[in-house]
Amino acid sequence: MSVSAEHRELLTQGLQRPHVLREYALLADGERGILVGPRGDFAWMCFPRWDSDALFSSLIGGSGTYAVTPTGRFVWGGYYEPGSLIWHSRWVTDGGGIVESREALGLPSRPDRAVVLRRVIARQGPARVRVVLNPRGGFGSEPLRRLHVEDDGTWSGHVGDTQLLWTGGENAVVCPDGHGGKALECSLELEHGDHHDFVLSFSRGDEPAPAADSAWHDTEAAWLERVPAFAETVAPRDAQHAYAVLGGLTSGGGGMVAAVTTSLPERATQGRNYDYRYAWIRDQCYAGQAVASAGPHALLDDAVRFVGERLLDDGAELRPAYTATGGRVPDERALELRGYPGGAGKVGNWVNKQFQLDAFGEALLLFSAAAAHDHLDASGWRAAEVAAEAIAERWREPDAGIWELDPAHWTHSRLICAAGLRALSAHARGGEQASRWLTLADVIVADAASNALHPSGRWQRSNDDQRNDAALLLAAIRGAIPADDPRSVATLHAVQRDLTEDGYCYRYRPDERPLGESEGSFLLCGFIMALAWAQQGEHTLAARWFERNRAACGPPGLLSEEFDIDQRQLRGNLPQAFVHALLLECAVAQYDEQPLRA
Repeated sequence: MSVSAEHRELLTQGLQRPHVLREYALLADGERGILVGPRGDFAWMCFPRWDSDALFSSLIGGSGTYAVTPTGRFVWGGYYEPGSLIWHSRWVTDGGGIVESREALGLPSRPDRAVVLRRVIARQGPARVRVVLNPRGGFGSEPLRRLHVEDDGTWSGHVGDTQLLWTGGENAVVCPDGHGGKALECSLELEHGDHHDFVLSFSRGDEPAPAADSAWHDTEAAWLERVPAFAETVAPRDAQHAYAVLGGLTSGGGGMVAAVTTSLPERATQGRNYDYRYAWIRDQCYAGQAVASAGPHALLDDAVRFVGERLLDDGAELRPAYTATGGRVPDERALELRGYPGGAGKVGNWVNKQFQLDAFGEALLLFSAAAAHDHLDASGWRAAEVAAEAIAERWREPDAGIWELDPAHWTHSRLICAAGLRALSAHARGGEQASRWLTLADVIVADAASNALHPSGRWQRSNDDQRNDAALLLAAIRGAIPADDPRSVATLHAVQRDLTEDGYCYRYRPDERPLGESEGSFLLCGFIMALAWAQQGEHTLAARWFERNRAACGPPGLLSEEFDIDQRQLRGNLPQAFVHALLLECAVAQYDEQPLRA
């Protein structure tokens, strides 16, 4: 078959151009993830694990893609099958034709193998699509090699030490990829109602390609088993979706990565781009607590297991983040890539050198939530005791805090530790243990009241920083002090007055510039506002905060860390796990409020 100049242009240029973040959908199987763009283009996938080098990296200026794209003109849309990360890219073409590509990472997953399923369906009228397969390892530096087609039409090849098998493309031809390597491409024509399967597998061993029908069946069954119905929430579909995203980011060992991606800038031209393909203790605790608010579902046990193992291994030297397998986060280094527009390619994260005190408090809150469901075993209790002792040993030390800044006596860190001690004391094994934890919590709160209470009566960021901070709302939400305590009420009203705009909330004011000029609104903080107002009995206001912030997404319903209010754009790595966790917690919490249920 001949290769048209138009198709070559599509391959070498069009498929390498990044999209705005709201247009990406996520496929994930717990061990790695894929971002799919509106041209049916895979812009990002690391293999074999989350923090490995990428096979598809056009998102941040690398090369390589796997695209299923309609010919001619089209408009794009898409949707997830409820309670899953099975995505349908959907295109309406000239003449009213409709074609879809049903896509998923196959389940059950394995660390050493990824199975990518794509089923092209002619929904209305005939369909004609172009297919391009061009994986390149090492963030685009390693081309596809040793290409060979078997008698049954299965293509095989290697990218570095990874084996590739591809079925469904028996009519594909080999062509230059525009980057000194080779790609496979073909055209597919379908009549109305027909479908065609492509199955792509990457592995570190030598094994046959799976059959499409059985792989789809196993994947559908796995998602059906994994994701609860969440009927008792104000937004069951969004709650299911949030849980599916969190599940897709959680590895078989229990570690949940903070996001799929690296180097997506939080604000263009500011140089603030980080690698979030690691498991943050705080984020994992947020997810576990959110899940526990709905019931003792599997992701709660995953969080308890992963956090508990890290505490038992490292004790008071607990790191803020680990790889998804529990290893050390590598030092930050630059990639020789252009980066996502406005950013620069980086891997590794300097968080590996920080001390974050609040991680111990969040761990206690997680363990308490598990204990309330009778899901804290002997190993979990030992980890809880280790965390409590670490707080006793280190709570007076400066730490980097929730926002990972220069070390200081951050008020939020100390109050969250007090909240964790109070929560776990309700499940303590004996009166002496409970009394010791409650006494320590009282001491920590009293110290904060003496050193970090603003003259206006609200909490301030640290002993030496009088500014406000939305994270301080968590002190009352998590139980360090009562919600009706004057300090809680004053802090909430001050955050509402000073740090919010148009239904969105910012973390704090970095300087004297207006809100939004130094960074975007923080969606985590928006959901915290919803929880805080609900705790005050202001249910209508809480609902407004919830609805405003859960809508800060694109058609795939994925939420990033920040939202640019003026431009209505997502900022930062995608999808951000702790934002989806707080969405889930809010959906559960607001259902329990009688005014909303009536």
